[in-house]
Amino acid sequence: MTEGLVVCRYCRMPHPPGGPSCPSCGAALDVRQVVTRSGWIEQPPIKDMTRIQFGQSRVQIEGKYVPVADFALAGQEWIYFSHHALLWTDPAVRLSNTSLAGGWNRMMAGLPLIMLEARGPGHVALSGDHAGELIALPLMPGRVVWTREHRFLTATGNITYTWQQTGIWYTTGSGDDRETHYPLGQFGDLFTAQQGPGLLLLHSPGNTFLRDLAPGETILVQPGALLYRDVSVQMHLHLEYPRGGQRFSWSGSFSQRNVWLRLIGPGRVAVSSVFHHASSQAITRHSGATERRW
Repeated sequence: MTEGLVVCRYCRMPHPPGGPSCPSCGAALDVRQVVTRSGWIEQPPIKDMTRIQFGQSRVQIEGKYVPVADFALAGQEWIYFSHHALLWTDPAVRLSNTSLAGGWNRMMAGLPLIMLEARGPGHVALSGDHAGELIALPLMPGRVVWTREHRFLTATGNITYTWQQTGIWYTTGSGDDRETHYPLGQFGDLFTAQQGPGLLLLHSPGNTFLRDLAPGETILVQPGALLYRDVSVQMHLHLEYPRGGQRFSWSGSFSQRNVWLRLIGPGRVAVSSVFHHASSQAITRHSGATERRW
């Protein structure tokens, strides 16, 4: 507690004591904290009709299973988002294409994603359009967060965006049958708050769990589960080959293995309980990785 304020255990932003939810991230504070035996903290979902203030504007989270972010934009404040997330908007809200540093040449289901910006005053509503939770990340100036591809919902205009290749990959098959897999996605998104505090909203397809890694502390997670991480957290593949299930393909590579992502602190990481599992085919090549055979 600092000068009569308490620090939210989920977003780490200070706020006055009491109240049902954190005014910065919307996480419910009137529920018992859930910590797994392995040290993961479950982030409680934002309750229906919770309001989060940013600048002179606010966003209200509506719904439990497929939540909607209902923005009331004040003055010239603005947000940006992908076109497929737009539900409805007031006629007074000005919509336009936006050009962001780093470009926005993304595809989803084979179709291009178009980045839009909405400027106030007025209301605009967005949704990830599938079941899950909305995660609000308030960012202080200078903070950079890495997020998984296609988890971004929207960000305030004072948050800059760029992208980088994940560098996490492996190949299966050979010759004409060779295929490259990106268990984290081929790209990762980087968001940075500039000048003043900003707000970033992500869509998590399941329950969200948080963990703080100490310097040099490592942990293994399923690659498809990673939601976001501090940029101070390093990562690479980790391959496990169980001895009892070793089988060799015609190419001499192991076909019985588990693909993990090794995360190395310091920093905060978040994972989702719903994710895609890695391919079960034999790996022929891969990016930098640690291995263990047992």
